[in-house]
Amino acid sequence: MPLLTGLHRYPVKSMYRQSPASATVEPWGLSGDRRWMLAGQDGKAITQRDAPALSRFRTELDEDGALLVTSPEGDRLRVPAPAGSASPAVGDIFGSRFAAAEAEEKAHLWFAEHLPQDLGPVRLLHLDDPLARPVNERFCTPGDTVSMADGFPLLATTTASLASLNDWMTAKGATALPMERFRPNLVVDGVEAWEEDGWRRVRIGELTFRAVKLCGRCVVTTTDQETGERQGPEPLTSLAAHHRLDKKAAFGVNLIPERPAGVSGDVLGTVRLGDLVTVLERGERLPAA
Repeated sequence: MPLLTGLHRYPVKSMYRQSPASATVEPWGLSGDRRWMLAGQDGKAITQRDAPALSRFRTELDEDGALLVTSPEGDRLRVPAPAGSASPAVGDIFGSRFAAAEAEEKAHLWFAEHLPQDLGPVRLLHLDDPLARPVNERFCTPGDTVSMADGFPLLATTTASLASLNDWMTAKGATALPMERFRPNLVVDGVEAWEEDGWRRVRIGELTFRAVKLCGRCVVTTTDQETGERQGPEPLTSLAAHHRLDKKAAFGVNLIPERPAGVSGDVLGTVRLGDLVTVLERGERLPAA
């Protein structure tokens, strides 16, 4: 029986995960997921591609919306959520530009002290308006928006596909990897390996999601999420050899939540560990690029 066995959100893009037992789903993703990010002076996102050690920064969200960050050394920072009208900024994630809000100056200075100097000046940005960033029009319907995730509201992975990937790696003497390497929001157990490549619509608990694209993976998957250190070419080498789709090393599927009938507002519903997962529609393999 397919079940939801993993649930993760990342309050700050590229920083450490939170793994609650349940999470509210909004049109642009899990509540609190990637509504903050670090950026350079040009607004371009700073991620683990640039600074692998970002994975070691722990984050929490206060009840009033403030962000709490703990550095690898144990230093603490509390940042109130800024008002966009008072601190407007422009964020840029792989060429997707959108309106955001700048955190207070002390946050920029704090991160500058705790990150490698070669990153240059950094700014902490907040996506105060979750309608500000549309999903790539090739894969969405009008009005779909996304947080500061790379491109889509949610990423789902399956334990069977990870087991298959780990079999490929261990067969050539490489070490098996944990699911955390892939930074998913949703982890599904009880389906066949790689069957998510052909999902079209899937129900998880009380909510339904559209599957729109496979996730082409990058160097972040080679970073140990506990130590913040690069660990070599895997899993990219094995994915490129065995699951290279549209010239991408693909793992996981991007989802967009559907609004339930009669539901208005930002809260679409809740997903919970142990929720039943039902694939409602299947089709040809989804694009990966």
